[in-house]
Amino acid sequence: MKRRRPVSDAEYETLSAFRHALARFLGFSEAAAEAAGLTPRQYQALLALRAHRGPMSIGEVAERLQIHHHSAVGLVDRLEGLGLARRVSDPGDRRRVHVAPTARGRAQVARLAAIHRDELQQVGDGLREILDRLALGRKRKPR
Repeated sequence: MKRRRPVSDAEYETLSAFRHALARFLGFSEAAAEAAGLTPRQYQALLALRAHRGPMSIGEVAERLQIHHHSAVGLVDRLEGLGLARRVSDPGDRRRVHVAPTARGRAQVARLAAIHRDELQQVGDGLREILDRLALGRKRKPR
């Protein structure tokens, strides 16, 4: 096992600042999704579906969101019920089902993604500074 150098006080402060920045962004994201009538997980799923080039399998949705397969099935069921996603049979293998956003789902995720992009542009400099501080700590030689 690789022996790791001790974490410095400055690195503890930087790691704490990073966790705080992430928590603030995730809180923002949850509130934005809920204001749009979605759960945060539904927004994450729509974002994954929109980002993917073509329909995704349920397994791919589960992997992308880091959830269990059966949870992804339930999530897709709810998105379908809201008219935001649809299941599509694989023409090459009828047993395999894919998921794609509907036009309504694409419009919903487009609105939320723009809000998220704008927020990240505002907080991006702070996050970059935090990551740069961690990178600088890695480049320094121990004395």
